[in-house]
Amino acid sequence: MASAGTTGRGYWAETWRQLKKNRLAMIGLVIVVAMFVVAIFAPLLANDRPLAMKTGDGWRFPAFKNFLPEQWDRAYRDTDWSNPEEKWGTIERRIMPPVPYSPDRIELSQFYESPSRRHWLGTDDRGRDLLSRLIWGSRISLSVGFVAVGIAVLIGIPIGALAGYHGGLVDAVILRIIEVIICFPTFFLILAILAFLPQSIFNIMVVIGITGWVGPARLIRGEFLKMRKLEYVEAVRALGASSARAIFRHVLPNAVAPVLVTATFGVASAILYESSLSFLGFGVPPPTPSWGEAISQAQNFIDAWWLTLFPGFAIFLTVTAYNLVGEGFRDATDPRLRGNEGEK
Repeated sequence: MASAGTTGRGYWAETWRQLKKNRLAMIGLVIVVAMFVVAIFAPLLANDRPLAMKTGDGWRFPAFKNFLPEQWDRAYRDTDWSNPEEKWGTIERRIMPPVPYSPDRIELSQFYESPSRRHWLGTDDRGRDLLSRLIWGSRISLSVGFVAVGIAVLIGIPIGALAGYHGGLVDAVILRIIEVIICFPTFFLILAILAFLPQSIFNIMVVIGITGWVGPARLIRGEFLKMRKLEYVEAVRALGASSARAIFRHVLPNAVAPVLVTATFGVASAILYESSLSFLGFGVPPPTPSWGEAISQAQNFIDAWWLTLFPGFAIFLTVTAYNLVGEGFRDATDPRLRGNEGEK
């Protein structure tokens, strides 16, 4: 019998308890959280704007203005931060971010500069600081990963639920559509679609999302096929509940865990897709910083090893972290891998 400590424990609480036992998964989770912190606070970590500066009018906080809409930040956006005294007068004191360079600041005299005390990770073909561009590029990678997977899940869950719950002709038609889409290599399908669309981050997220719904749909379909014959689902039907209520109120909450697992792996795949697209020139338009775009700069100068090593390591670390979290979450949600704790 289960011990008193596990009796009555909620499903997600038990999942979290199991996840915490997996050291690799927790290391991956720490890395993912750290990446989020870096992405959110990028303006405070890498910027040519001061965190704080004291002028004759008092203290100002230019870097924090990056979090505001452009119309509220126009005065600082119009400032030449290589010579801020021209606009703001004498600056008595200045506190700079840890990386005092904007990701878009061009210094042609410093192009392809190797790592040094001035530029910790070196510069690219336009003299832009690589570390600053990696920090700001984390925003692109993480946003593409989560938005694209969110779109895929929002499309895949209803389609898979309809197929698994109703079965019969509905299931057969949806399954044939899924099989047709699976026949196309995902990356080349994305390339083909993007070739006809304007180059933008929004289009990349949408295209990756609408080509990635098949995985969540197949998982949800399989879970619904198992659950629709269970007694509590039959009872809901007998009480006259509509199909929508039965699907979304009663069956889906018990079938969504495998989708969350595959969504974690999907984020890693979406980050790889975005990096590959940026490397090939189909990604976010310049001068927006991106990890894949940073690697592509190394093609023009074979000795610029830092342009390959550091962005490549950022991609590797992020993708590996998400895969570790996904594997840990998969194991934590699988009752067969939880053992029989508490049994004597």
